[in-house]
Amino acid sequence: MSRSRVVIIEDEPDIIEVISYNLKREGYQVSAARRGDEGLNLVRNQSPALVLLDLMLPEIDGLTICQQLKSDPITRDIPIIIVSAKGEESDVVIGLGLGADDYIAKPFSPRELIARVKAVLRRGPLKEDQHKERIQIKDLVIDTARHEVRLKDENIKLTATEFKLLFQLASQPGRAFTREQLLNRVVGEGVIVVDRNIDVHIRSVRKKLGSYAQMIQTIRGVGYRFIDD
Repeated sequence: MSRSRVVIIEDEPDIIEVISYNLKREGYQVSAARRGDEGLNLVRNQSPALVLLDLMLPEIDGLTICQQLKSDPITRDIPIIIVSAKGEESDVVIGLGLGADDYIAKPFSPRELIARVKAVLRRGPLKEDQHKERIQIKDLVIDTARHEVRLKDENIKLTATEFKLLFQLASQPGRAFTREQLLNRVVGEGVIVVDRNIDVHIRSVRKKLGSYAQMIQTIRGVGYRFIDD
């Protein structure tokens, strides 16, 4: 896998130009394809560090590409950031469920784009990390061995569900989670719970985190992500 190569699969030349320019300024090698089938072959041939994937593409749509890449043992560890237009939130949710790592909505700023790319590449291939015993972000400490959260050396009282939710988000900073994904990890698959219950738990966690509440970012129409910077 090329650690500095990014493949863009996007059918709008202007967007390809903007993305390519900003990625190259940061030192990345860039390849691009305007059709879904060409993009799929490009990823398979080049094994890039990251794929920026539009959803609406000729020949093969973005969701199908995401599914094929994530179901192939050779390409499944390549991170994917979905690039979506407004009104495609439902497709973004599906894409994240298929294994995409994050998404960015059009129109986007170059600064946001680069931040998303760096965040995904920093954490490497998507892995479920449930074996960490201690997570520390600045003055926030999540200790799974003691099952406690401390903020500036003060214990924060969380319910069991709130603790699991915070740990899940903080253990993979920058990754976008749908509400359904969070429910499956926090409550368990097969348990019938309305996904909007997650919003109630998130509000409670944010309230208890005080000034650190902004680290839990809402992704409109999709879910949540934890920002560690």
